[in-house]
Amino acid sequence: MQEKNMVGPSRPLFVLFGSSIVQFSFSNDGWGAILADVYARKADILLRGYSGWNSRRALQVIDQVFPKDAEIQPSLVILYFGGNDSMGVHSSGLGPHVPLHEYVENMRSITSHITSLSEKTRVIVLTCPPVNEEMLRQSQSSIFSELVRTNKACQKYSEALMDLCEENIKVVDIFTAIQKMESWRTACLTDGVHLSSEGSKIVAEEVLKTLKEAEWEPSLHWKSMRTEFGEDSSYDIVGIDGTTTVNISDWTFHRKIQWE
Repeated sequence: MQEKNMVGPSRPLFVLFGSSIVQFSFSNDGWGAILADVYARKADILLRGYSGWNSRRALQVIDQVFPKDAEIQPSLVILYFGGNDSMGVHSSGLGPHVPLHEYVENMRSITSHITSLSEKTRVIVLTCPPVNEEMLRQSQSSIFSELVRTNKACQKYSEALMDLCEENIKVVDIFTAIQKMESWRTACLTDGVHLSSEGSKIVAEEVLKTLKEAEWEPSLHWKSMRTEFGEDSSYDIVGIDGTTTVNISDWTFHRKIQWE
C-alpha cells in the first residue's frame, strides 16, 4: 500500500537534529520556534533533539533518524552536536566526552549520510555555543559541576568543525556570534550552557542569514519560498477602492520583516 502524508499539501521539510540545544529549541522563545514561525505556510519544521547526546550516539542511529528509503526526504537539516563531546573526561570513564579526532570523523559521517538522502537535501551545521564557566562552577547541584566544560574546549571543537565543513557544508559559527554581545554570559545563557531567548534570537538570525546567502536551487530562504494557498480568494480583505484585495498572508510578511 502506498504511504500517504498524514496531512497535506506537502511542504518542504526542515529537520533540526542534535542534542539539548536542539531539543530545547522550541522552549523559552527558542530558535526552533522562531524558524517555525518564520516558515509558517512555507515549510514544516520537524524537531529531532536528544538532550545529553554526543556525536557518537547520533552516528549509531543516523539510519533510523534519516532512513535512505523514506518516501519524503528533508529539504534542509540543521545539525548540532559538539557541546557534550567537548566536555572533559570523567574519572569514572563514563560521560559524554568524545575525543576531538573521533568527533570530526563522526560529524563527517553524519553530514555525508544526510547529504546522500537526495540531490536537494541541504545541511547547515551549528558550532558549539560558548559557556559561562563561572555560572557552571556555582551550580553545585548540576551535573555540569562534575563534568568539566570550558570555553577553550568549545572553541577547539568549533574550529575543528568549521575546518571540516569549509569545503562543501554550510556552517554557522554561533560560538563567535554569541560572544559579540558584551553581556552574553548572562543575557544569552540560562544556566551557563543552554540558550536564553536572546541567545536563540542570535542563532535564528545567523541561520536565516546563511539561508539567504546560500546559492542553492531552489532557495530555502523564507522570502523566496512559495506561501501555501497564497493566491487571492473570497476571504481576502477588500481595499478602500472597493476592488483591490489584500491577501491576509501579506500580514505574515510584514510581521516577519525583522528577519530579512
